Amino acid sequence: MSSVVPSLSEISVDIQDDIAIVRLMRGKKRNALSDGLMAALEHAFENLPSSVKAAVIDGEGDHFCAGLDLSEIKERDAVQGVHHSRSWHRILTNIEFGRIPVIAALHGAVVGGGLELATSCHIRVMDETTFYALPEGSRGIFVGGGGSVRVPKLIGAHRMMDMMLTGRVYKGAECAQLGFAQYFESAGADKKGALNKAIELAKRIAQNEPMTNYALMHGLPRIAEQPADHGFFTEALLASVAQSAPEAKARIKAFLEHGKDKVKA
Repeated sequence: MSSVVPSLSEISVDIQDDIAIVRLMRGKKRNALSDGLMAALEHAFENLPSSVKAAVIDGEGDHFCAGLDLSEIKERDAVQGVHHSRSWHRILTNIEFGRIPVIAALHGAVVGGGLELATSCHIRVMDETTFYALPEGSRGIFVGGGGSVRVPKLIGAHRMMDMMLTGRVYKGAECAQLGFAQYFESAGADKKGALNKAIELAKRIAQNEPMTNYALMHGLPRIAEQPADHGFFTEALLASVAQSAPEAKARIKAFLEHGKDKVKA
């Protein structure tokens, strides 16, 4: 648990049946990430009810997250800087490799630490107002929340390098094609297009067998980095564990007997 006191007022958690909507509540600051907000985010995910099977992360106001709260930048020596960065690594890794799948509902600024937060989620939904940037290079700093690991896996190291060297901003439908998000939605009149789609996806995911979701979240990223023979072995273990779950057996039986859950286009 973080030693920083969580700013619980900067996070809201709305439980809707078996999904949770976790919202950043610093709209007046474009949801910039303070240490208190990060600690609150960690607290929120650690304390979700066991009945919650999927979550959505959203941002209050016109922006998902404009990155690090620069007003909190303190003069740190190298050791303090490492520990600060590693605390953010822990928080975001616990989202990526947590208990449940997490969908990011993106709109407006997804910048710096906001992009690092988005890439720790398993699915990203964006609308046409969304834009991505990594301004750390022009500010004389470096990403510290896991961006150098997660972002290149989505868009490539050289595209990330370009963003940091030149301050390039990406926006529009091409962002989904480039790997920033898996879904591109119209914002709609209520400006909740991305959020509505993220909630729809979360509800669908929550219906999956929990062990299968867990295997996908924890297994696929690791298999992708393993040599093929290691990956095949990991896959075999995960497949055997997932199909041995009682709920999985019940679903297969229902399909065989009644044709339920047939795949639809």
